[in-house]
Amino acid sequence: MTADTPIVRLADVRLDRGGRAVLRDISLDVPRGSITAVLGPSGSGKSTLLAALTGELAPAAGKVEVFGKPVPQAKKALLEMRKGVGVLLQGNGLLTDLTVAENVGLPLQAHTDLPKPVIRRLVEMKLHAVGLRAAADLFPRELSGGMARRVALARALALDPPLMIYDEPLTGLDPIASGVIMSLIKRLNDTLGLTSIIVTHHVHETMPVAGHAVVIANGGIVFSGTPAQLEASTDPLVKQFLNGEPDGPIAFDAVARSQAA
Repeated sequence: MTADTPIVRLADVRLDRGGRAVLRDISLDVPRGSITAVLGPSGSGKSTLLAALTGELAPAAGKVEVFGKPVPQAKKALLEMRKGVGVLLQGNGLLTDLTVAENVGLPLQAHTDLPKPVIRRLVEMKLHAVGLRAAADLFPRELSGGMARRVALARALALDPPLMIYDEPLTGLDPIASGVIMSLIKRLNDTLGLTSIIVTHHVHETMPVAGHAVVIANGGIVFSGTPAQLEASTDPLVKQFLNGEPDGPIAFDAVARSQAA
């Protein structure tokens, strides 16, 4: 992969679930070192797109490439690719009977042969990066929502992945914790030389850190551009989403939305 090859590329992708197309004609390049926000209302297909990037869902048509190569379908090759992709899940996914340090060390134990003292030192470094080195011996139940999200972030960074994917990173967080998480995402992306994709419906919190924004609605990409271009858009569909208006070209249909999630 050359320096100017997009770290993620989707070309004319169609993604199906349950025999129906959730997303059609999706084309997207994510440049190395960037922060790209993938925005859209609940049920618009953001999670489906994420599943395609991690190889959980094979495209029905088109190409999905990560690190300059098609996302593999063979299990061993897919596991190898995923080592380079850190994913911060909505629910954090922390194991309640393990300490913070033990949770962060799990990927290192599973995917490396490093000795325990080295793993312990790497865990300290990851926790320091998210400002939680002092919380190493706490259990998940002793953490606030924002702290738990930062621990999950430290774990996602454990294997030094060049690509980070954040799945609704602000869900359940108060405004202060949300601000901490977003500034942390920006700082880590810059200092560690990462490429980040933030999948979210939190537009106003995400735009200050993003360099590129994509809006998904009605089965496809309805906007792709800079945050400033998004803010200035006069497209009725984009304006409805940004302003949270119930009436407009994005249908509010609970059944359809839950099926598309």
